[in-house]
Amino acid sequence: MFLLGLTGSIGMGKSTTAKMFEDEGCALWDADAAVHRLYGAGGAAVEKIGKLFPDAVADGAVSTAKLREIIAKDETALKTIEGIVHPLVGQDRVEFLNNTKADIIVLDIPLLFETGGEGKVDAVVCVLTDDETQKERVMARGVMTETQFELIRSKQLPAATKAERADYVINTDTMDQAREQVRNVVRDIREKLQNA
Repeated sequence: MFLLGLTGSIGMGKSTTAKMFEDEGCALWDADAAVHRLYGAGGAAVEKIGKLFPDAVADGAVSTAKLREIIAKDETALKTIEGIVHPLVGQDRVEFLNNTKADIIVLDIPLLFETGGEGKVDAVVCVLTDDETQKERVMARGVMTETQFELIRSKQLPAATKAERADYVINTDTMDQAREQVRNVVRDIREKLQNA
């Protein structure tokens, strides 16, 4: 079993690239999807976040829009929320790994380097595109303001730094180019596994 950490800043094409790895027969664990489960009705984070930030919970689920508002107003809130959510996300990942049989497991973790997660994987792949494309992609989603986007981007390591620290880099300017690079990464890892 080979653990491949997949990272990249917001709007770089990470989710699309993750799907490409799945298409190549890799198992995929998605940190954002885990957070979504934890925040959903009955999720393990709802009660804990509700105790500290009652305004963030509506209809038995955590509202990410409300969390963004809280974080924008209170600079200590993010650390508090992360202190609740990160251990729960780690638990979710362990359960996934214990129940997966694939030869390559892709762990889609946006903040892999920021949280020191690179030490827990066998290699890291970083997705990358230019700043203009990144911003266009995020704004096209229509879920956050330019100010919110800039705040998120400022809290992430610069994309170039992530790329320098990664074992593999996938450029997502075009999907065909990205797909070919994904295939090359998978081929390289499978060759290493066969020769191990």
